[in-house]
Amino acid sequence: MESLSKPLVNKVAQSKLITFNLEDFYPKEEIVELDISPFLFKGLLLKEMDFRKSIKALDWSTFKNKILIVHCSTDAIIPVWAYALIATYAAGEVHDLFIGSKSNYIDTYYKQVVNQMDVNVFNDKMMVIKGCSEQEVPASAYAYICQKLTGVAKSIMYGEPCSTVPLYKKKKEA
Repeated sequence: MESLSKPLVNKVAQSKLITFNLEDFYPKEEIVELDISPFLFKGLLLKEMDFRKSIKALDWSTFKNKILIVHCSTDAIIPVWAYALIATYAAGEVHDLFIGSKSNYIDTYYKQVVNQMDVNVFNDKMMVIKGCSEQEVPASAYAYICQKLTGVAKSIMYGEPCSTVPLYKKKKEA
Protein backbone atom coordinates (compact mmCIF):
# COMPACT_ATOMS: atom_id res chain seq x y z
CA MET A 1 0.00 0.00 0.00
CA GLU A 2 2.96 2.32 0.30
CA SER A 3 3.10 2.78 -3.48
CA LEU A 4 -0.36 4.36 -3.42
CA SER A 5 0.85 7.14 -1.17
CA LYS A 6 3.44 8.25 -3.71
CA PRO A 7 2.35 11.03 -6.07
CA LEU A 8 1.48 9.97 -9.61
CA VAL A 9 4.06 11.06 -12.16
CA ASN A 10 3.24 11.51 -15.84
CA LYS A 11 6.43 10.17 -17.39
CA VAL A 12 5.20 10.91 -20.92
CA ALA A 13 4.82 14.61 -20.08
CA GLN A 14 8.31 14.64 -18.56
CA SER A 15 9.97 12.96 -21.53
CA LYS A 16 11.92 14.76 -24.22
CA LEU A 17 9.60 13.47 -26.94
CA ILE A 18 8.34 16.03 -29.44
CA THR A 19 4.91 15.20 -30.84
CA PHE A 20 4.49 16.20 -34.47
CA ASN A 21 0.85 16.35 -35.51
CA LEU A 22 0.30 16.40 -39.28
CA GLU A 23 -3.31 17.36 -38.67
CA ASP A 24 -2.05 20.80 -37.56
CA PHE A 25 -1.12 21.43 -41.20
CA TYR A 26 -4.47 20.37 -42.71
CA PRO A 27 -5.93 23.15 -44.90
CA LYS A 28 -7.87 25.69 -42.84
CA GLU A 29 -10.04 26.74 -45.78
CA GLU A 30 -13.24 24.87 -46.58
CA ILE A 31 -12.82 22.30 -49.34
CA VAL A 32 -15.69 22.12 -51.85
CA GLU A 33 -16.06 19.94 -54.89
CA LEU A 34 -17.50 20.81 -58.28
CA ASP A 35 -18.57 17.85 -60.40
CA ILE A 36 -18.84 19.05 -63.99
CA SER A 37 -20.82 16.03 -65.26
CA PRO A 38 -24.16 17.90 -64.82
CA PHE A 39 -22.86 20.47 -67.32
CA LEU A 40 -22.40 17.78 -69.98
CA PHE A 41 -24.98 16.44 -72.41
CA LYS A 42 -26.27 13.24 -70.78
CA GLY A 43 -23.34 13.57 -68.38
CA LEU A 44 -20.92 12.37 -71.05
CA LEU A 45 -20.59 14.80 -73.92
CA LEU A 46 -19.30 18.34 -73.71
CA LYS A 47 -21.20 20.65 -76.03
CA GLU A 48 -19.13 23.81 -76.08
CA MET A 49 -21.90 26.44 -76.21
CA ASP A 50 -24.03 24.73 -73.54
CA PHE A 51 -21.00 24.13 -71.33
CA ARG A 52 -19.88 27.76 -71.60
CA LYS A 53 -23.38 29.01 -70.68
CA SER A 54 -23.62 26.67 -67.69
CA ILE A 55 -20.20 27.57 -66.34
CA LYS A 56 -20.86 31.30 -66.82
CA ALA A 57 -24.22 31.00 -65.02
CA LEU A 58 -22.65 29.51 -61.88
CA ASP A 59 -22.58 31.79 -58.85
CA TRP A 60 -18.81 31.78 -58.45
CA SER A 61 -19.02 33.87 -55.28
CA THR A 62 -20.20 30.71 -53.46
CA PHE A 63 -16.60 29.47 -53.80
CA LYS A 64 -15.11 32.64 -52.29
CA ASN A 65 -11.93 31.86 -50.32
CA LYS A 66 -12.55 28.12 -50.53
CA ILE A 67 -10.49 25.33 -52.00
CA LEU A 68 -12.29 24.24 -55.15
CA ILE A 69 -11.77 20.68 -56.33
CA VAL A 70 -13.03 20.23 -59.91
CA HIS A 71 -13.68 16.74 -61.22
CA CYS A 72 -16.00 14.76 -63.48
CA SER A 73 -17.80 11.81 -61.93
CA THR A 74 -18.48 10.17 -65.30
CA ASP A 75 -16.06 8.65 -67.79
CA ALA A 76 -16.45 11.63 -70.12
CA ILE A 77 -13.44 12.89 -71.99
CA ILE A 78 -13.03 16.51 -70.98
CA PRO A 79 -10.90 18.76 -73.19
CA VAL A 80 -8.16 20.70 -71.42
CA TRP A 81 -9.68 24.04 -72.42
CA ALA A 82 -12.79 23.25 -70.33
CA TYR A 83 -10.72 23.14 -67.13
CA ALA A 84 -8.88 26.26 -68.23
CA LEU A 85 -12.24 28.01 -68.75
CA ILE A 86 -13.33 27.04 -65.24
CA ALA A 87 -10.06 28.47 -63.91
CA THR A 88 -10.82 31.84 -65.50
CA TYR A 89 -14.13 32.05 -63.63
CA ALA A 90 -12.62 30.76 -60.37
CA ALA A 91 -9.76 33.27 -60.49
CA GLY A 92 -10.17 35.94 -57.84
CA GLU A 93 -12.79 33.91 -56.00
CA VAL A 94 -11.21 30.69 -54.78
CA HIS A 95 -8.33 30.29 -52.35
CA ASP A 96 -7.02 27.36 -54.38
CA LEU A 97 -8.11 25.39 -57.43
CA PHE A 98 -7.34 21.75 -58.09
CA ILE A 99 -8.36 19.53 -60.99
CA GLY A 100 -8.75 15.95 -59.78
CA SER A 101 -10.00 14.19 -56.68
CA LYS A 102 -10.09 15.56 -53.15
CA SER A 103 -7.74 12.79 -51.99
CA ASN A 104 -5.24 13.72 -54.72
CA TYR A 105 -5.48 17.36 -53.64
CA ILE A 106 -4.81 16.51 -49.98
CA ASP A 107 -1.85 14.33 -50.97
CA THR A 108 -0.39 17.07 -53.20
CA TYR A 109 -1.04 19.67 -50.50
CA TYR A 110 0.83 17.70 -47.84
CA LYS A 111 3.74 16.98 -50.15
CA GLN A 112 4.10 20.71 -50.78
CA VAL A 113 3.76 21.59 -47.08
CA VAL A 114 6.36 19.03 -46.01
CA ASN A 115 8.76 20.03 -48.80
CA GLN A 116 8.64 23.64 -47.57
CA MET A 117 9.32 22.74 -43.92
CA ASP A 118 12.60 23.54 -42.27
CA VAL A 119 13.07 20.40 -40.19
CA ASN A 120 16.47 21.46 -38.86
CA VAL A 121 14.70 22.64 -35.69
CA PHE A 122 14.22 18.92 -34.96
CA ASN A 123 17.93 18.14 -35.21
CA ASP A 124 18.78 15.31 -32.78
CA LYS A 125 15.28 15.41 -31.26
CA MET A 126 13.16 12.40 -30.38
CA MET A 127 10.04 12.68 -32.53
CA VAL A 128 6.63 11.06 -32.33
CA ILE A 129 4.53 11.43 -35.46
CA LYS A 130 1.01 11.54 -34.05
CA GLY A 131 -1.10 8.80 -35.55
CA CYS A 132 -4.72 9.55 -34.71
CA SER A 133 -6.44 12.50 -36.33
CA GLU A 134 -9.92 13.80 -36.95
CA GLN A 135 -9.05 15.06 -40.44
CA GLU A 136 -8.20 12.77 -43.34
CA VAL A 137 -4.42 12.93 -43.21
CA PRO A 138 -3.26 10.60 -46.01
CA ALA A 139 -0.74 7.82 -45.41
CA SER A 140 1.55 9.53 -47.88
CA ALA A 141 1.85 12.55 -45.56
CA TYR A 142 3.33 10.31 -42.86
CA ALA A 143 5.80 8.94 -45.39
CA TYR A 144 6.73 12.46 -46.57
CA ILE A 145 7.44 13.77 -43.06
CA CYS A 146 9.35 10.64 -42.03
CA GLN A 147 11.51 10.86 -45.14
CA LYS A 148 12.22 14.51 -44.39
CA LEU A 149 13.05 13.87 -40.71
CA THR A 150 15.25 10.82 -41.33
CA GLY A 151 18.86 11.79 -40.81
CA VAL A 152 17.83 14.93 -38.91
CA ALA A 153 15.89 13.65 -35.89
CA LYS A 154 17.53 11.44 -33.27
CA SER A 155 14.59 9.05 -33.46
CA ILE A 156 11.20 8.86 -35.13
CA MET A 157 8.24 6.97 -33.73
CA TYR A 158 4.63 6.70 -34.86
CA GLY A 159 1.52 6.75 -32.70
CA GLU A 160 0.83 8.44 -29.38
CA PRO A 161 3.55 9.28 -26.83
CA CYS A 162 2.16 6.61 -24.48
CA SER A 163 2.15 3.91 -27.19
CA THR A 164 4.53 4.27 -30.10
CA VAL A 165 5.92 2.19 -32.92
CA PRO A 166 9.63 2.86 -33.51
CA LEU A 167 10.44 3.79 -37.12
CA TYR A 168 13.96 5.21 -37.15
CA LYS A 169 16.93 5.72 -34.88
CA LYS A 170 19.95 7.76 -35.93
CA LYS A 171 23.18 5.81 -35.87
CA LYS A 172 25.69 7.05 -33.34
CA GLU A 173 28.74 8.62 -34.89
CA ALA A 174 32.03 6.85 -34.15
